[in-house]
Amino acid sequence: MKKIILNIGRQLGSGGRSIAAILAAHYDITAYDRKLIEIAAQESGLCKEVFENADEKKSYGFFHSIFSNRSAANAFGSNESYLSNDALFKVQSDIIRDLAERESCIFIGRCADYILRDNPHCINLFFTANLEDRIARMASENGITAEQAAELIEKTDRRRAAYYNYYSGKTWGAAESYDLCINTSHLGHEVTAQMLIEYIDKRVKSEK
Repeated sequence: MKKIILNIGRQLGSGGRSIAAILAAHYDITAYDRKLIEIAAQESGLCKEVFENADEKKSYGFFHSIFSNRSAANAFGSNESYLSNDALFKVQSDIIRDLAERESCIFIGRCADYILRDNPHCINLFFTANLEDRIARMASENGITAEQAAELIEKTDRRRAAYYNYYSGKTWGAAESYDLCINTSHLGHEVTAQMLIEYIDKRVKSEK
């Protein structure tokens, strides 16, 4: 099988992770989301919490990094949390490039489409969904009210957009940043995944 690299951007509650799982199972490849944090921690020798605290958050510069991470440094008992988010982004970027070089896989978020912009095997996808569907999904999955779900969605999407825009210089969710942008509310996750499999197969077959 030719190499397949899928980079997935997603609004919270749009089902990006669920669709990624279906695609990963179909192609028997790994979907990397939070697992990247574990790999980054293992390969860098840093605490996993350091990467979790910076996960999909843009950098605010050296001095902000020092003061905002001071309490974390006390908690971890080391200076490793003084690394800027830019430094942590570079660690994850190197791991993403290495994984993409070694295997077919799926990356969820983390600017993977930008990091792998020179990789010829990449297919870049973005998932959205109707807001009411996203709110209902988040409320159900997290056992929270619709109002709390709406607030969580707004906060998370704002953070993801800031992170993506900062590191890529592009616009999160804008059509020109991806190969396909899909509203999962129309067909649901299973049918959307099947449609994507047909598209991916044709894309891979067309590669020289």
